[in-house]
Amino acid sequence: MKTSRRNFIKDLGLGLASFSLVGCTNTTTSSNIKPNMIFLLADDLGYGDLGCYGQEKINTPNLDRMANQGMRFTQHYAGSTVCAPSRCSLLTGLHTGHCEIRGNKEVKPEGQYPMSSQVITVSKMLQTADYKTAVIGKWGLGAPGSDGVPNKQGFDYFFGYNCQREAHFYYPTHLWRNEEKVLIKENENGRKSVYSHDLLTDDALRFIRQNKNQPFFLYLPYTIPHAELSVPEDSLNEYLGQFPEEPYPGAHYGAQKAPRAAYAAMISRMDSDVGCIMKLLSELEIDEQTIVFFSSDNGPHEEGGNEPEFFDSNGPFRGIKRDLYEGGIRVPLIVRWPGHIKAGSVSDHISAFWDFMPTLCDIAGIPAPKHIDGISILPELLGREQPRHDYLYWEFHERGGKQAVRMGDWKGVRLEVIDNPDGPIELYNLANDTGEQNNLTLENPEIAKKIARLMQEAHIKSDTFPFHIK
Repeated sequence: MKTSRRNFIKDLGLGLASFSLVGCTNTTTSSNIKPNMIFLLADDLGYGDLGCYGQEKINTPNLDRMANQGMRFTQHYAGSTVCAPSRCSLLTGLHTGHCEIRGNKEVKPEGQYPMSSQVITVSKMLQTADYKTAVIGKWGLGAPGSDGVPNKQGFDYFFGYNCQREAHFYYPTHLWRNEEKVLIKENENGRKSVYSHDLLTDDALRFIRQNKNQPFFLYLPYTIPHAELSVPEDSLNEYLGQFPEEPYPGAHYGAQKAPRAAYAAMISRMDSDVGCIMKLLSELEIDEQTIVFFSSDNGPHEEGGNEPEFFDSNGPFRGIKRDLYEGGIRVPLIVRWPGHIKAGSVSDHISAFWDFMPTLCDIAGIPAPKHIDGISILPELLGREQPRHDYLYWEFHERGGKQAVRMGDWKGVRLEVIDNPDGPIELYNLANDTGEQNNLTLENPEIAKKIARLMQEAHIKSDTFPFHIK
């Protein structure tokens, strides 16, 4: 694993003095005045894909340990059921009825539709509080050269994939450092020589080491386990032969002969690198000064030949990625902050991605922007009285259009919104029907009407992402 990384850096020959590899070596540091913040985001990881959330086939000892040392949330939601709008919600504190990016709108030849220069991101807010900010991983919120690139959205440093389509593949032709394209050379066999996930981890470790003596915010949106089921043999070998493998239907994403083993190995490889990050924080003696979040951008996927049913990736819930049923939007959330968050605690607080803007501002000691949808969950993390949402709202612009509202234990879902904006509401009581199997609309017409009103009120018209709500 390390050898391929070293060879890649050597072969690049781009004068990357600041891009040196790091290991988990002993180093000490002085105290930071403000807490450091690390937000680890998996890509298409399901609620049930981690051991601490019930997974039995995939080994995730480091994330399980993180949960044992911190707080595990059981009712946390992504910003959307696909990548770009979910990440926009995370960074802006707005749900998809209000935020700028509400779908995966593509830009050719590379990138996605950009956030504007006027949008307020949590990274811009933290820069005002003298945080060093970095995003290392997958961006997807603005094509190269646009106002949406990370360096124009509050990040001092960016390394990784600008484009979500490019991020489907783990042996890319290039990545980006800030606004410069970094070409990846081929090895002697004509193949790209380094697994991109490894480069992201190495750069994240480098960033932590370089900024150990000042407050920093590291947003680390990994690409695992999305799309191409591909992983180096040193990880794949752990699972080869453990599962009965079906013929691989996703060859268009790359020929991985053992897709089930590959999916499990990808998650375990990510878990191992999360462990390396935790170890480095300890060795730098900034463990208690650093709050670490881990979550996923939406529910599990079927792309690249993946089989969420085989791994029970959505846990007890109905639906997967691109659904607004629970399996498409309810995601893991683990938060660790030694000395501040009670170890082994479990929260059933109902929260969502748009809560992170006010939460991180709260941790940094600065006021959050006005007119956002989020509520800081810092009180919940510290065991104090926690304000609650009146409701949560989602809209999804693909597959006929969908809306969803969670209001207490009630969950309303509306399908085919584009052609039928006043269509029927499916109503579920999640307190005793987490699988959303029993539609209770006929028995509770007033609740269904209230949810329909909330769906209308929560949506602000967007010319870029039109949605036919009356």
